[in-house]
Amino acid sequence: MAKVCPITKKKSKMRGGYSNRTRATQFNPTGKRRSYPNLQKKRLFIPELNRTISLVLSTKAIKTINKNGAYATLKAAGIV
Repeated sequence: MAKVCPITKKKSKMRGGYSNRTRATQFNPTGKRRSYPNLQKKRLFIPELNRTISLVLSTKAIKTINKNGAYATLKAAGIV
């Protein structure tokens, strides 16, 4: 599966945190880990083109497609 959403450009990122004990005393990092976006495989039918395409989208992109329509969203992203 793709690691980047073609519409929202969401991708994985490194993140880490500090415990409250660390904040209270000295610098002591708790470590880093990779955070991944919520990507889903989705088949979309585009009536304007009369065809179906399969994409790996973030859930935010799926909500955007439901709101604005598949063709308009994909055209704005430069996919169609």
